[in-house]
Amino acid sequence: MYNRLKRITKSIVPKKLLDSNEFFFRKLISFKYKGNDHLCNICSFKLSKFVILKTKDTLCPNCGSRSRTRRLYNTLCETEVLKGNVLHFSPPKILYKKFKRLNINYFSSDFENEFTADYQYDITSLPIEDNYFDLIICYHILEHIENDIKAMSQLYRVLKPYGVCYIQTPYKDGTTYEDSSIISLAERERAFGQKDHVRIYSAPDLAKRLETVGFKIEQKHFEADSYFGFKKETVIIAKK
Repeated sequence: MYNRLKRITKSIVPKKLLDSNEFFFRKLISFKYKGNDHLCNICSFKLSKFVILKTKDTLCPNCGSRSRTRRLYNTLCETEVLKGNVLHFSPPKILYKKFKRLNINYFSSDFENEFTADYQYDITSLPIEDNYFDLIICYHILEHIENDIKAMSQLYRVLKPYGVCYIQTPYKDGTTYEDSSIISLAERERAFGQKDHVRIYSAPDLAKRLETVGFKIEQKHFEADSYFGFKKETVIIAKK
């Protein structure tokens, strides 16, 4: 139902108008999903069911949040780390809007201009002074970066002592798979699951790489929660 309504909306509404009024159109679409069986913890929308994407992920039709976004928001609120100077790479639109309203110094960045953001930072060469950020959110970024160690070093450099960086990527069992000779988009999609990915990490290996640049690492393993539409996932918490 959701995908059909989305296709119909896209076919009759100009893209520019759709982008500027996304949340209004989501309200119209999400009306069909109202109920009391589930809750989106970001937009507080009560629904009969989440939209199940082709990836088996759960999407809130009202705000567009995915499982990992809702889990991230829940974790940040529970740990009370949303304060001071915050750097957020490629923020989901709903979190961008919520965080901009908070009493924090919020830096949002997206290098490819695919997400709503205020800056266009190269993660391997951040134009930020040392020891500046209290919190960094780096979700589904490092698997796109060829020189990931350089990017990790930059994250460590700009994070304050005792600051925290929340990191997540797609993971696989075993060892990290990467091959620099794979350069075509089609080959990368076959090898790494997405055309703009350059590797698939294993969570333990990603943790070790982060430790090599100085981070102290904690891996958090979360179980699924059907009420909030949370999927089972792993998040790496890197501290300086």
